[in-house]
Amino acid sequence: MNRESEPLPPPFRRARAVLYVAVAAAAIAVYVGALANRFALDDVPLIVQNPVVGAPSGLWRAFVTPYWPPDLGGWMYRPLPVASWALDRLVDGAPWYHAVNLLWHAGASVAVAALARRLADDRAALVAGLLFATHPVHVEAVANIAGRAELMAGLFVVLAAYAAVVHEHVGWSAAAWALALLCKENAATLPALVVWSWMVGLARPPRSRKLAFVASWLVVGGLYAGIRSAVLHPYPGFQSVGLIFLGAPPGAVQVTAVAALADVARLLVFPLTLRADYSPDERTVVTSPFDSRALVGLACLLMWGALLALAWRRGRKLEAFGLGWIGVAFLPVANLFFPVGFLVAERTLYLPSVGLAVAAGVWLARLPRSRLVPVSAALVLLTGVRTALRVPVWRDNATVTLSILEDSPRSYVGPKRMTGVYLDRHDPVKALNAARVAVQVFPSDPTTYLTGAVAAFAAGRPGAADSLLANLERVCHRCLGYYRWEAAIARRFGYAGAADSLLARARALEAQ
Repeated sequence: MNRESEPLPPPFRRARAVLYVAVAAAAIAVYVGALANRFALDDVPLIVQNPVVGAPSGLWRAFVTPYWPPDLGGWMYRPLPVASWALDRLVDGAPWYHAVNLLWHAGASVAVAALARRLADDRAALVAGLLFATHPVHVEAVANIAGRAELMAGLFVVLAAYAAVVHEHVGWSAAAWALALLCKENAATLPALVVWSWMVGLARPPRSRKLAFVASWLVVGGLYAGIRSAVLHPYPGFQSVGLIFLGAPPGAVQVTAVAALADVARLLVFPLTLRADYSPDERTVVTSPFDSRALVGLACLLMWGALLALAWRRGRKLEAFGLGWIGVAFLPVANLFFPVGFLVAERTLYLPSVGLAVAAGVWLARLPRSRLVPVSAALVLLTGVRTALRVPVWRDNATVTLSILEDSPRSYVGPKRMTGVYLDRHDPVKALNAARVAVQVFPSDPTTYLTGAVAAFAAGRPGAADSLLANLERVCHRCLGYYRWEAAIARRFGYAGAADSLLARARALEAQ
């Protein structure tokens, strides 16, 4: 596009500064309650108990160690979030971590507004920025510290797209993309997003510039892949197939993924109901394409395609770009072409929602001012209130677990996490009972048996522990990695005896 602007008079510069300040203020205002949050779920192993984060050397060690601590499997490579947490540790406790998350989200919201402004105008920018800033589907990513990887990757991907689409600047786009890749793997979609902008006609760089972009992608992507492989090679990693798909017949993963698009569409367009968990039996495998769940998901996919085709046919390039962005950014976690470790996770919709915000902002900006103001204000107010009310759910492990029990009553994850909550409270008897409930609902998760075994050992019931571990061996034969994983967690939480028992069992299995 290469739309270089002439210098603006001071009043216009002030007006645009006010626009960005308004977007940033909205992004912070709806999440200010997160400053009262503590550490929840993945925050504990990734931050609180992570030795890399706990030392000043983590600022550079983050780039040569896995995202997950080595004793917990050593999988994924996301050094920038880890380095940022190590920096946070030098400053203050949980409130500071959450404050930094708010700043990253505010920066991403402003970047979305800036992209919409350069592609459209100030009205579209304000609406797009405010909608992105207040969208309730972002709560998991913003209010939970471990969601920072989503925030950082989202910001850098938007900046990389801005540099490529607006300024056609190969170097700046490549630099921003490199930073995004060091935050989260879904940033790999950036080249497809830029190519999509070329396809819809938002940018028409000469052939030589396109080749330069492709060359930069090959260089940056190749370097990232090489470094990532070198860092993760010594570690065993972790399964990428979601537990919901274990034992599923051929084709069931794809059919279930199509059915899950109903959840994705609802979360993006009408996010009234939010869940921290979408596991069995809250969501189950769909084996038939004629299942009503698959048909609803297919209808959502066809509706998205119809809207995209309509925007394309009518020459609405910006709306088409935004709608296409949703699909491209969501594809890596869709389970359609390759499996990921979950069915649906609200945090993964952070980057796809950029496209929704741009498309909606541009579309609403076409309304007459008399309708634009009340409609946009109502949307921002409703989404902002829903977001603010959801933020306290992520206060700590107990509040998130209670929300799972309430929001996803059929899921086994609620009682499974209650096992951990009771262990935290040093009540192993209740923890054992909760684990038994979880395995009755969903008997295919190896970690449930192991956590239950820790509770049984701690409660002085070795027979119950042996029974759980025998069931584990039927579910996952000789799963030595799981034993070591759970032993490391048990030791961190003060159950050294249970950890020793698990490791002894693992050694016995290994010797067989």
